[in-house]
Amino acid sequence: MTTVFVLNGPNLNLLGTRKPEVYGTTTLADVGELCRRVAAEHGLTVEFRQSNHEGELVDWIHEAGAEVAAGRSIGAVVNAGAYTHTSVALHDAIEGASVPVIEVHISNVHRREAFRHHSYLSPVAAGIVVGFGVQGYALAIEGLHRLAQG
Repeated sequence: MTTVFVLNGPNLNLLGTRKPEVYGTTTLADVGELCRRVAAEHGLTVEFRQSNHEGELVDWIHEAGAEVAAGRSIGAVVNAGAYTHTSVALHDAIEGASVPVIEVHISNVHRREAFRHHSYLSPVAAGIVVGFGVQGYALAIEGLHRLAQG
């Protein structure tokens, strides 16, 4: 089966308890189950990961790019958390690995602090899903699947 990578950045392991008024009460494990269910509807499997470490996310993006090149993956859904707004390394990894990426934000970052308005990932992302809560992951998987269909 073809895989979709779902990569989560720093502090997303705290979903369900961190700022529930902003991020809701759904846990990261619940998000993983949502992603697996939606992916299965499209004949896909999910490689669901979370790290608080930028370099590990870079390595996973490289891995996703290699899997896309080998025809075993359609790309990655990436919620890079705070690294979205700070990481040139993630930008360069996405670009260098030639991996189709859908950038996801649980909250509407444009209604929040000004420093969250800029994304280093957006210029190299195939698409962006913002402000739909954890359902944004489902939308991102569906969007990535549609892009892969041509």
